[in-house]
Amino acid sequence: MVARRTPLAVSLCTLLLLALLPAAAAEAWPHAFGPVAGNPANKLLAVPIEDSVYDPATRCTKRERPGTEALIAWLEEHAEGESWGSYRCERWGRHSASLHAENRAVDWHLDASRPADRREADRLIALLLAPDRAGNAQALARRMGVEEIIWNCGYWGAGMDGPRRYSACLDRRGRISRRVDPTTAHRDHVHLGLTKAGAAAKTSFWQLHQAKTRNFDHVHYHREVSGVRPLLRRDVRWV
Repeated sequence: MVARRTPLAVSLCTLLLLALLPAAAAEAWPHAFGPVAGNPANKLLAVPIEDSVYDPATRCTKRERPGTEALIAWLEEHAEGESWGSYRCERWGRHSASLHAENRAVDWHLDASRPADRREADRLIALLLAPDRAGNAQALARRMGVEEIIWNCGYWGAGMDGPRRYSACLDRRGRISRRVDPTTAHRDHVHLGLTKAGAAAKTSFWQLHQAKTRNFDHVHYHREVSGVRPLLRRDVRWV
């Protein structure tokens, strides 16, 4: 079930654009995503999983988003690469904007021209879009609130079974254009967009982490006053 909070006019335009794109998956992405060993989503099977939701951005607002910062911190611990930032005021129209405009997207630097970087991006995407042990599709993405992934001329959005070619990479005949620069094509970074709940750290994955952080703060305080070496935040492992 896909819960979309998109205005009808925007939904119709989006569906029309997707219909015009080639049905084949993005050339660099797998056609299907199978189970992945060690998927963090498997630790949350007792908690109801979020529906697939896409929250479009409409305006520029630079305010801090705890879920966006949490995603960057998780990537720094669990993935190769580095953050290229999250906020950018990029408006497309009166009521349409990039997810970056609402500080709900992270650009994670990996270079598709480097085999090791390409493998790492593919591994990360496969983890986000893998089913959990209960068969929930795209389990980690849903748990985190990831609603959009763009990488190497491929696009995935919440509610899609698999990736499609990214429209910005296509020429008038629907083929991948060689004239697209690496950044527009997302060949030099992975774009990870978040739902409003994900950016607010209100989804199940981030809620579990917050609970662990509260326990950490309690232990940290008691160790400080007892003279034992204080725990550092890096001592606390993510899910």
